Amino acid sequence: MAYGSPATEADVAPYFTHIRGGRPPSPEALGELTARYRAIGGVSPLTAITRGQAAALSARSGMPTFVGMKHAPPFISDGAVEAKRAGIGRLVGLPLAPHYARMSLGSYERSLREAWPDELVFVPGFHDHPAFIAAVRGLLVKALERDRPERVFFTAHSLPARILDEGDPYKDQLLDSCRLVAADLDLPGWEFAFQSASHTGEAWLGPDLLEAVERSGARDVLVCPIGFVADHLEILYDLDVEAQSFARERGIRIRRTESFNASPDFIDALAQIVADALVRVA
Repeated sequence: MAYGSPATEADVAPYFTHIRGGRPPSPEALGELTARYRAIGGVSPLTAITRGQAAALSARSGMPTFVGMKHAPPFISDGAVEAKRAGIGRLVGLPLAPHYARMSLGSYERSLREAWPDELVFVPGFHDHPAFIAAVRGLLVKALERDRPERVFFTAHSLPARILDEGDPYKDQLLDSCRLVAADLDLPGWEFAFQSASHTGEAWLGPDLLEAVERSGARDVLVCPIGFVADHLEILYDLDVEAQSFARERGIRIRRTESFNASPDFIDALAQIVADALVRVA
């Protein structure tokens, strides 16, 4: 399961409306989101990448896989229907997000349980799984081999700050992942920052990546978006367009680690994560 993305520009409005719980966005907000998709070529590759990850995981694990998106076709319920038609009796629910938050992974689980009446093994994230940590290290090592930055920033999608008052583990899990990754690597100084906050009129988790980069004074920065596992709008626009514009205006360099997408190391990690989840319920 993944967040979903519009298949065409015409799908941006219904996609945005679905994210907003059925409330249509303002023309200004819709125009801004549409412009962002145009800036990355018109559409996000997320759905195609997710299908590729699923196919690779099936080949690696020997189990059939089904794809469901949170906010766009094929929806999570569509994936559940497809699994039922295939005669599946026990389903593993695998959100392609490493870190648990009730408003993100929790909503994936609720959607899947509503659509799937039979046995369900749900994976509530994999932020500290050794295979995931090793895969992130691999991305960083590859980036560091090209050249060494002054500072590394780990990032993830910001969420409303009220989740901390609700006892949500999201931020703690993110910091745990960063520490585990950094423990066995010769990194320059590093810190964690959030990215991609929405403008909803309430406070969102910080610090913001671009503000943190400016405050650090670093002139050469490597971003490791540890909260994301595929190329999509938050990578291709927020980091590859917006952050690059920010860097050019200040005469600094910002680059990022590659995304996992369907890389063998990440697919191997997912296979281990699924296998371990099944062992726990055996």
